[in-house]
Amino acid sequence: MIYTLEGHDLKHAVEEMLLTLLPTVTLTRSTQVDEGQTGDWCRSLLTVQQGTATACAIACLDGVRHEHTRSASIAGQAALDQKRTITELVKTAVYEAVLPALAQPPVWGSLTGVRPAKLARGMIERGMGRGEAAARLREHFHVAPDRAALTIRAAATALALDRTIDPDDISLYVGIPFCPSRCYYCSFVSAATAQSGHLIEPYLDVLCDEIAQTAALVREAGKRVQSIYIGGGTPTTLDERQLARLLAALAQHFDLTGLREYTVEAGRPDTITPGKLRVLRAAGVGRVSINPQSMEDAVLAAIGRRHTAADVLRTYDEARTVGFDAINMDLIAGLTGDTAQTFARTVDTLIGLAPENITVHTLAIKRGADLDDKGAAAALRGTVAQMLDGAAHALRDAGYGPYYLYRQKFTAGGFENVGWCQPDTECFYNVAMMEELQTILALGAGGVSKRVERATGWIERVNAPKYPAEYIAAADRLTAGKRKLLFPRE
Repeated sequence: MIYTLEGHDLKHAVEEMLLTLLPTVTLTRSTQVDEGQTGDWCRSLLTVQQGTATACAIACLDGVRHEHTRSASIAGQAALDQKRTITELVKTAVYEAVLPALAQPPVWGSLTGVRPAKLARGMIERGMGRGEAAARLREHFHVAPDRAALTIRAAATALALDRTIDPDDISLYVGIPFCPSRCYYCSFVSAATAQSGHLIEPYLDVLCDEIAQTAALVREAGKRVQSIYIGGGTPTTLDERQLARLLAALAQHFDLTGLREYTVEAGRPDTITPGKLRVLRAAGVGRVSINPQSMEDAVLAAIGRRHTAADVLRTYDEARTVGFDAINMDLIAGLTGDTAQTFARTVDTLIGLAPENITVHTLAIKRGADLDDKGAAAALRGTVAQMLDGAAHALRDAGYGPYYLYRQKFTAGGFENVGWCQPDTECFYNVAMMEELQTILALGAGGVSKRVERATGWIERVNAPKYPAEYIAAADRLTAGKRKLLFPRE
């Protein structure tokens, strides 16, 4: 599809909207469009006159032309607010112009952001009631009623947890970017141990040094660690001795007396042993994830998993026996070979186990994954809708409620990822991280540290080196960015 920007240069906004609505198209920007030409095209136009911004979009798809115009006053707005208003107008005009060409409207309407609950939370914080905020999501952003209700529920959870965070509270993320093998849908930073296992020990050497240096900065800044989340990759790719070393370094250097939550993404059952679980529990870890993704053996084999559904059940029982009373289990809707019926069977199996948290993801086709057929993902819309709707009904009936959600680009059908929990078992870190409620310091490869100014909402980020070898090579400069985040006025 050819597109033009006329009167503005909001390239990202227009491309994001077009790719959300038409995920299989290839976009080419042009300086002009001949409206008589063959092929699909879109013109995005903006004018600003006497304090009023007007966005117009004209789209031609399959030879049918549609046009839509939106206007809003920007008089008296601060520069940042003007930019937000204009960006929203441009995106909404494109949405309205393309919508008639779609077989059905997207459930998230014109919203393209990762954090819809953060948008709703802002509305509520500015004085809207929850009902008003839900109505604005439905009427202004065209969000489906059930997704609007889901968003308000997640926003309410974030608002409640936000009241429990003091200005000097922070959280830690620790990344272990190793896995026994790579799942075909994965785009996270992870290295298969067959090729990169020799890097684990030098990686831990550097990580433990980074832990010591970061802890010194945290003490100097007068900050308190509120939660720790060890993710990956697959942290339990480490053996018992390596896990114990990592956890001991965290306990030695950080003051963990005020810790409210300690999570390890145990992840794949083929990496979890009773010995590793005992190491985690002895170190004070209270929450683990055991992530089957599916309880269908054929689906597990198709996605590159080296475990069976029986292994999931065994590992879950072992975690309970060791003493974990907070367990999360992840599922993915839209995996190869899965159907609405087999996915429902997986959901029912997990509900029968009664983990405190069940997170339902939608398959996302992203750069860096072995699976990159966005057309195939888009074609799954109907099946994934059945999967997600069925899961939501079953989880609600079993007493689970949604507590956080986020979206990703190129998910099958444009859907979302939702964390469900039993009453009073929300994962604090998930909400704090996704809703950007507090500063989070990331240790290890691929992590992103974020300083959150709670008074203003201003966010500043620092990225760590992405891959294990790069991280090891950067050992002497890993904490420089964190110092800038913790001491911004130096």
